Amino acid sequence: MERKRSTALVLVALPLLALLGIVTRGTAQQSSAGQPAAHKSTSVSARTSAKHMVPDNPSPHPAPEQPIPYSHKQHLAFGLKCRECHTNPEPGKLMSFPDTAKCMQCHVTIAKDKPSVQEIAQYAASNQQIQWVRVYKVIPGVTWTHRAHLSAGVKCETCHGDVSQISAMSEVTSVVTMYSCLSCHEMNHAKTTCETCHVRPSFERSSVADVHKN
Repeated sequence: MERKRSTALVLVALPLLALLGIVTRGTAQQSSAGQPAAHKSTSVSARTSAKHMVPDNPSPHPAPEQPIPYSHKQHLAFGLKCRECHTNPEPGKLMSFPDTAKCMQCHVTIAKDKPSVQEIAQYAASNQQIQWVRVYKVIPGVTWTHRAHLSAGVKCETCHGDVSQISAMSEVTSVVTMYSCLSCHEMNHAKTTCETCHVRPSFERSSVADVHKN
């Protein structure tokens, strides 16, 4: 009789234990599924904010030949900052190239025997500027200014990538494409209307003005 009672208890307990195991496992899975999802979202967000918002060019763009070889990687390794060499003079559209006198502030003693540095010294002595080739060029018909973006707190690496790792400057990002501009503006809640970057033709403005007059 006692053996039958024990057997009956086991038969009743086993399904209950199994059910409890299913519920517990399901709850744990839901909890664990929720936790990594939140963690994953945070980590992706962190990576997105850490990485520049302008995507890389899908195909390689060779670095243009410059009159004198220059390595951003080598110079930034010494702690130089972008704005120390590139200023934003009026009207603020472009960033400037450094004066040869600026280069010679360091190279009057550093690497002064290198042929490229001696060539820079000749430019400086004759008060001439090096005709650097601009890497990023805004396409015709687009109104764009560095000043507005600098005022908005946009960092150089946002548009130009991590130049501290670039020996020969090339067009590594797709910043001059319409897609990149619109995408970045949308992420930063900036204007995306056509007039933001494109000036309407004069004949169209005249037509609109005539309509308003009438």
